[in-house]
Amino acid sequence: MNRNFALWEYLFIQYLKRDWKKIVFWIVGLGLFCGGFIPFFEEIAKGDGLLGMYETMQNPAMISIVGPTPIRDPQAYTIGAMYSNEMLLFCGLFAFIISVMHVVGHTRREEDLGLQELIRSFRVGREANALAVMVETVLINLVLALFVCGLMVSFNLTGIDGTGSLLFGLSIAMLGIVGAVVGLLMAQIMSTSAGAIGGSIALLIVLYIVRATTDISNVSLSMMNPLGWGYLTYPFVENNWLPIVYALLFTIVGIFVAFVLESKRDMQDGYIPQFEGNAHASKRMLSVPGMFWRITRGTNIAWLVGFVVMGAAYGSVYADMQAFLNSNELMQQMFTVQGISIEVSFTATIMFVVQGLAIILPIVVINKLYHEERRGHLSQIFSTKVSRYQLYWSVIGLAIVLSFVANVAGSLGLGGTALASMSHTTMTLQDFLGAGLNYFTIFLFFIGLGGLCIGFAPRLGKLLYLYLGYSFMVSYFLNLLNLPEWVNNTSALNWVSRVPMEAFDISSFMIVGVIGLTMMLIGAFAYRKRDLHEGV
Repeated sequence: MNRNFALWEYLFIQYLKRDWKKIVFWIVGLGLFCGGFIPFFEEIAKGDGLLGMYETMQNPAMISIVGPTPIRDPQAYTIGAMYSNEMLLFCGLFAFIISVMHVVGHTRREEDLGLQELIRSFRVGREANALAVMVETVLINLVLALFVCGLMVSFNLTGIDGTGSLLFGLSIAMLGIVGAVVGLLMAQIMSTSAGAIGGSIALLIVLYIVRATTDISNVSLSMMNPLGWGYLTYPFVENNWLPIVYALLFTIVGIFVAFVLESKRDMQDGYIPQFEGNAHASKRMLSVPGMFWRITRGTNIAWLVGFVVMGAAYGSVYADMQAFLNSNELMQQMFTVQGISIEVSFTATIMFVVQGLAIILPIVVINKLYHEERRGHLSQIFSTKVSRYQLYWSVIGLAIVLSFVANVAGSLGLGGTALASMSHTTMTLQDFLGAGLNYFTIFLFFIGLGGLCIGFAPRLGKLLYLYLGYSFMVSYFLNLLNLPEWVNNTSALNWVSRVPMEAFDISSFMIVGVIGLTMMLIGAFAYRKRDLHEGV
């Protein structure tokens, strides 16, 4: 038994040394996201904000998104109750996904690269690597829990006490640990790291959909769902520690099963064999656009479906929009404009949220090109008659088409649900489509930025997510923060008019679009000239 785990502590120390930058970013970044929005929620709670938010969260659509609250008396809905109700599930989801990526990256992916075979050539136990990774991940999540707890307590607000803050942090940590266990199990079952990550995320999506149903119909059934062990602790309300115990038991059993599975399989093998595929490629695979679509098909479809669901979720809020906005001065400042109807001004803000998130998809597609380049796959393509230009423009073209589809999908999801939930309104579905398509030029701008990165410095492609997040925050709090004009202009999302609240500005639409297309052209020339970055 000890031989199977020989030198695990040595691997554990080495992983801490190797991953320390990632760990710091993980704990601080996710910790600030989980516990750093309390001042914003404090502003929301002013006046009748808590009452308005409570009524909004009773909407079945909102329950399906963020989960239920056990509170039945609106007067008992405190800042802490509101914060855990709205934030806990999504914070847990982030912790789950990050832990999955970390564990699979240190287990199955290292097997794919042949690193584990090299390590096992020394006096290292068969399960030593898995144990070291799990201990590291558990430790990271526990430190994250303490960081979140300390951050929340530091705000010194009534309704957010130490016990509730500790439970809030531990709930997030336990979902992260559960994610690590799921990732470890999938690393044994699947034959590749991509399959392990895909299987883990697919399971997460299924669990999320199931809990969305049970939270509405019978919340007690959600306690049998691993995701329920996170948000059903009800911090600051009931402080229910029982789900933590369930998660702990699942962790112990899951790790034991994973060790057994690993001991029974061969290196670089899995219990579900890798799909060998067809003997002959379809005609679509014989073209460069068809090939790249096939590579990104799963991601593209998942994102597009997600945009429709997201739009529909935001659209369902329109039913309670009037009461919610009238209950709080801060919300009125963010979502309404004097002289404009509430649904029109609300649509202008929500639409930029939907489209801002949709911009992530083309960025993912463009960065996928560099990902395949690093893995050495493109040299095989360029050994044929396929040129750099042909591959570059195929990827850019796919990103543009997906941008248009995502734009329309989010607009239709939002508009269709909003119109169905409002009994009296002058808005039409064309208004929502127009408001969404107004942002299509911003999609082109970000695709152009991605093209420049691919052409000159492909490693900077991930910074596009950072700039998009910055633009999103500046635009979202535009009316609330009263930022200087030059700061507002640094956000690309502010470069077009906010339709339907404002008239469509054809000049800004065309200028931003031309800038985006110009950057695509420059990126194409640069991509043709630079060296490939393979195996870096």
